[in-house]
Amino acid sequence: MMEARREVMNGMNERKPWEQAASVLPGPLGRGLLALGTDRLDGLEELRLRRGFPMTALLQSVEEETDGPPVWEEELRQVLENATQSSAHTALDKVCQGFVTLRGGHRVGLCGTVVKKDGRIVTLRELSSLSIRVARPITGFAGPLLPRLTEDKQFLSTLIVAPPGAGKTTLLRDLVRALSDGEAGAPLRVSVADERGEIAALWRGAPQLYVGRRTDVLDGCAKAEGLSILIRGMNPQVAAVDEITRPEDAQAVIEAAGCGVALIATAHGGGAEDLNRRPAYRALLEARVFRRLVVLERRGAARSTRVEVLP
Repeated sequence: MMEARREVMNGMNERKPWEQAASVLPGPLGRGLLALGTDRLDGLEELRLRRGFPMTALLQSVEEETDGPPVWEEELRQVLENATQSSAHTALDKVCQGFVTLRGGHRVGLCGTVVKKDGRIVTLRELSSLSIRVARPITGFAGPLLPRLTEDKQFLSTLIVAPPGAGKTTLLRDLVRALSDGEAGAPLRVSVADERGEIAALWRGAPQLYVGRRTDVLDGCAKAEGLSILIRGMNPQVAAVDEITRPEDAQAVIEAAGCGVALIATAHGGGAEDLNRRPAYRALLEARVFRRLVVLERRGAARSTRVEVLP
């Protein structure tokens, strides 16, 4: 198992996560970032590049201006070219979803002037700002929770609920890894519908964030389609999706549960009572898809976790 994991992770840990993410910056911006001090940069969460202003760094949830010149369109385009290894014109045609995934699982989010065709976004004509999010593989997050998410050695469908930035996707990813590698008992076949590329972060077909040796990933496909494809084609024992936000997402999860598959999903909220106030989530609770609710909270650098038993 460890040899397979090393093969997947090969080349991803040559540099620190912040160094991997910052490698797409032009020279002057990179030097400005280094002025913050490499010891502090080990805690870097995001870089923000906004046209007309110096780049900022998000360190322990505080956005701090870096020592460097204002960012203009030339720098924004250079970052995108570096991220996609292509010309800015070609690159913009690839980012209609609003982000680009980097090697290592880092992500460049994009804002600018949208170009639509037949009511759908096809490209960004101009860039106004970029966000470079630093990905850090974290394992062991799920371990203490697993005994509370199983019953008679069976994993129970689990919904992870939290506000943005509290670690929903991190916990989901680690649950997928733990179940796939057999930390909760016998190893399970896990399928991931990774619509936004945040769970496994495929880069040229290889997961940049380790999700287990018995995990299959479908990247960039809407949840409803993705779950259907995975259940028909991969015969999973567990299926995982991130960020249920729309009624069609909830319906797809309900249908998947009807196929006898255990589910892991995430949603924005503060607990069962909060979810019941919103129609899409209320439908999930009423359908009794999930047996466990994991509620995450974050206050500064501190996180807390509680598990609720659902009827």
